[in-house]
Amino acid sequence: MDTLTHLIGGDAVTGERTLDVLNPATAQAVRRLPLADAAIVQRAIETARDALPAWRAMPPAKRAQVMYRFKTLLERDAQEICALISEEHGKVLDDAMGELKRGIENVEYACGVPELLKGEYSHNAGPSIDTWSNHQPLGIVAGITPFNFPAMVPLWMFPMALACGNAFILKPSEQSPSAANKMAHLLHEAGLPAGLFSVVHGDREAVEALIAAPEVKAMSFVGSTPVARSLYEGGTRQGKRIQALGGAKNHAVVLPDADLDNAASTLIGAAFGSAGERCMAISVAVCVGDETADALIERLAPQARAMSIGPGTEPGHDMGALINASQRDKVAGYIEAGASAGAQLIVDGRTHPLVESSPGFFLGATLFDRVTPDMSIYRDEIFGPVLCVVRVASFEDAIALINDHQYGNGTCLFTRDGEAGRRFADQIEVGMVGINVPLPVPVAFHSFGGWKDSLFGDLHAYGPDAVRFYTRRKSVSQRWPERSAQEAAQFSFPS
Repeated sequence: MDTLTHLIGGDAVTGERTLDVLNPATAQAVRRLPLADAAIVQRAIETARDALPAWRAMPPAKRAQVMYRFKTLLERDAQEICALISEEHGKVLDDAMGELKRGIENVEYACGVPELLKGEYSHNAGPSIDTWSNHQPLGIVAGITPFNFPAMVPLWMFPMALACGNAFILKPSEQSPSAANKMAHLLHEAGLPAGLFSVVHGDREAVEALIAAPEVKAMSFVGSTPVARSLYEGGTRQGKRIQALGGAKNHAVVLPDADLDNAASTLIGAAFGSAGERCMAISVAVCVGDETADALIERLAPQARAMSIGPGTEPGHDMGALINASQRDKVAGYIEAGASAGAQLIVDGRTHPLVESSPGFFLGATLFDRVTPDMSIYRDEIFGPVLCVVRVASFEDAIALINDHQYGNGTCLFTRDGEAGRRFADQIEVGMVGINVPLPVPVAFHSFGGWKDSLFGDLHAYGPDAVRFYTRRKSVSQRWPERSAQEAAQFSFPS
């Protein structure tokens, strides 16, 4: 079994505490992972501090060249990276490749950092005074990333942070850590100077050390809402800039005029892709009218039953295993709770043959009908392959239902009515909206983020907001008075 290491300043660093990394499809340990203590985190900080001045002073165009080379290397080794993702997370290889490609889009965006860092300039803003502003790096920044996107979410963060002139410390999920180490090696191959990017594996102790360290100026996080809220509160108390993305309960509204065949097919993928372990997964289909709901269920049920489920590393499957036994059992508990609360269980994922025959953490696709807002399967983020159908009487009821929910990450509407689509996009209190697009994940030159309990902080992830998050604005006013002029003191505020 392989043993991973922390990567600090180009050096492999081990530790006394370790954890086994499991393959979710087999429940077997595939790697051993060291867990950092505060001393290891501090070593990464000190290494970054030593490397920063030269990197910060480097022209942005030269920093961008590292990102160009890094992008090429990610594409070269894409198959290897995706195999690591599938082995440790459980998602199918095609899904892992889709994740990586969306991450590479963010590297491409970071390659344009010379343009993105341009400030404003005003000649003669005052009498013989020129004023300009620029974006300056924060210093040492950190990212704490989740198990479900081991490549894409880190790529939301560190390419732009580095391109803007910062040093970056990545604390990936201890459940799917290998992609982070692989990307660190590729950054080194791309020419990133040692010390600017470190991978520190760990658990709560490592996170608390990053929060407590005054040298770490900003932290970006993706995970559950309770942890996001706690990190936001703890980090801001320390004076850090915090961007903490939390949980979700994403609704799709289906109007009677929708193309139900297409809606059903895209909902199946949006609900059950990656075994539902996505913050943008559609977990609630809100059908306007009983006729719409009946027709949609008629299309969804056979597709849910027919899904090919198996080890993500084997080509051809639609869905792999869940990340671990605890998560599988949690999702199974929600299925039981939904049935006990009176929801109609149309397809029960607990009856899939792999649940009994495989040592892995499998569940089949689950479909509920006649779910009501008081049920836990509606209120909570299940983070598994469970799709709930809720029936409402009107379009207005559907909008109110979504706006009343604590989460506001993503949503979509299926319709042929342009006026309804425009009204939905305008009135819905959700950060990312799709019209006939079930997973409205913005492309890299926009920004990703939710509302309400789905995001803590003022700025969204990647895109234009990443430049704002990883830099701070400085305004400079400059005047060169004539040497022969004698100026009197001015006691009024200048204008």
